[in-house]
Amino acid sequence: MKIASILLAAGQGTRMHSKIPKVLHPVVGRPMIFYAVEAVQGLVNLPPVVIVGYGSDAVRQALSGAGFEVQFALQEQQLGTAHAISCAQSLLEKQADQVLVTCADMPLLQEETLQRLVTLHAQSGGVMTMTSVIGEVPRGFGRVVRNEHGGASAIVEEAVATPEQLAIREYNVSAYCFEAAWLWENLKRIKPSAKKEYYLTDLVEIAVKQGYKVETLVLPDPAEALGINTRVDLAAAEHAMRLRINQRWMLAGVTLLDPATTTIEVGVTIGQDTTIYPNTALRGSTVIGEDCHIGPDTTLMDTEVGDATLIQNSVAEYARVGNYVSIGPFCHLRKGAVLMDGVHMGNFGEVKASTLGENVKMGHFSYIGDAKVGSNVNIGAGTITCNFDGEKKNLTEIGENAFIGSDTMLVAPVKIGKNARTGAGSVVTHDVPDNELVYGVPAREAKEKK
Repeated sequence: MKIASILLAAGQGTRMHSKIPKVLHPVVGRPMIFYAVEAVQGLVNLPPVVIVGYGSDAVRQALSGAGFEVQFALQEQQLGTAHAISCAQSLLEKQADQVLVTCADMPLLQEETLQRLVTLHAQSGGVMTMTSVIGEVPRGFGRVVRNEHGGASAIVEEAVATPEQLAIREYNVSAYCFEAAWLWENLKRIKPSAKKEYYLTDLVEIAVKQGYKVETLVLPDPAEALGINTRVDLAAAEHAMRLRINQRWMLAGVTLLDPATTTIEVGVTIGQDTTIYPNTALRGSTVIGEDCHIGPDTTLMDTEVGDATLIQNSVAEYARVGNYVSIGPFCHLRKGAVLMDGVHMGNFGEVKASTLGENVKMGHFSYIGDAKVGSNVNIGAGTITCNFDGEKKNLTEIGENAFIGSDTMLVAPVKIGKNARTGAGSVVTHDVPDNELVYGVPAREAKEKK
């Protein structure tokens, strides 16, 4: 049995009032269509077919750039959902026995739910199986009309529903499983609406008139049915997805002191017994070890953090942080920052494209850029590596056990030797040998050696 998948992603999303195709708007840091593709990939035998239309090049580029194995079918004219499905017929007609249809603007619909839909369809022996949700907020969904026996007899779109039909509180979720041969045969039986569009929902009534029973999978979690048409819907989906992700981490042994203000993106990994404080965002492929304390008011982007590390009120981007490190408050780790085990970084410090060796103590209000700092170095408050000469960035090297006095300016390129010392307020423009003490402006060797 070969199962194919079609994702509807051709709509412009005019109510978003955006230059960006609707399905590329992010939900918890990634385009909403990514979730829709991932939800079907494990259920099908063929690459999912994405129906593209408005902004098709951008959608193709986003999915291909993220490494998704998909096929594309172009819907040049927006003539309704049934017309969109017909655009995939040439790709799938002789390839699949069943077709799973979902919408790319429903990022909360889960693989487990779609697996239940496929299973129910196989058990029913019918030609189509649909999904629905029962609730109080219509969100523009069509109403599921049932006959006297409780079976689904039709789906009525909200725009053409009667007052009695609008009172129905069972809504069509627009996820279906079809027998492929029946689907292709009956798409051509759908008649255009008053808007000259062809609605896939009409297949329910067609199937019932042919004597088939249309089974319905009612979703237990209404959040899965959140479709996105406006920025208000986008915010609701963002909230629901964040809570879903956060709950998973809490059940896995991570403490979130305020889940409502915590953002954890899908690619993040967190170790057991780590505590995440309020207003913290963990983004990209960030990896955090065990027993850490992260936040409050902290953002980590594509950053690796070891075990038992404290980061508070700070930002780290594309950085690596070791074990037993203390950072902040109000620090900034920029791209290429590497803090080895035991480093302490005081408040209002910044590190860029530099490695701080084990047990380095970096005072507050300091900037270390384009530097290699050996182990057990003390960097006094207000120290700056003057790494840019107006044309290029230059390297500063500091040997192990060196002591850099407060307000030292290290004018790169420059090397500070092992066990060397600089006096407070020094401007160091030349290399300092091992075990030497320099001070002054410009810094000179002390008369009495250490």
